[in-house]
Amino acid sequence: MVHGHSHGRYLDDSYFWPILERAQELRVPLYIHPTAPPEPVIKASYSGNFSQEITELMATAGWGWHIETAIHILRIIFSGALDVYSRLQLIIGHLGEGIPFMLPRIERMFPTRLTKLNKPIGAYFRENIHYTVSGFNFTQPFIDLFLQVGVERIMFSADYPYSSMKEAIDFLVNLPVSPQDKERIAHCNAERLLRI
Repeated sequence: MVHGHSHGRYLDDSYFWPILERAQELRVPLYIHPTAPPEPVIKASYSGNFSQEITELMATAGWGWHIETAIHILRIIFSGALDVYSRLQLIIGHLGEGIPFMLPRIERMFPTRLTKLNKPIGAYFRENIHYTVSGFNFTQPFIDLFLQVGVERIMFSADYPYSSMKEAIDFLVNLPVSPQDKERIAHCNAERLLRI
């Protein structure tokens, strides 16, 4: 698990590529976990004419964590790291950190003639990235993720102690998908990815 940037440096920095190389070699996925944006970003984007409590929540669990993680994933893709380490698998939480909602726009705005990547950008989201629920027990965002990347990339997870385990289980039980897809999400996908 990598908690986002390291003092403002992201995994797209070639300094970190030996880690990516080794993870691919070991067939071990890297989990990119949210962290607060760098301090200058917090100051520029999350501070304003509202309380410090709002600033802190907006920069973290209320918004910034998710945007920060989505940006981190985009940076990794744009750097070409997933062309160099094409078998590397990444995991992100919170039903994709907002990416599924934006994916059609991302695909339109970043064609391969612009990115110079080996594949269309959407392919990396469907072939190198896995997504966990992580306390985002919301049906509409789940359906968006399901339709964008397919069931094989989605894994159940709770966000205990920050979110209720009962709520997480109820969400899984009531997902509007087939029993076979629930099994994949509940454990089969994780077993395959983690080789357990």
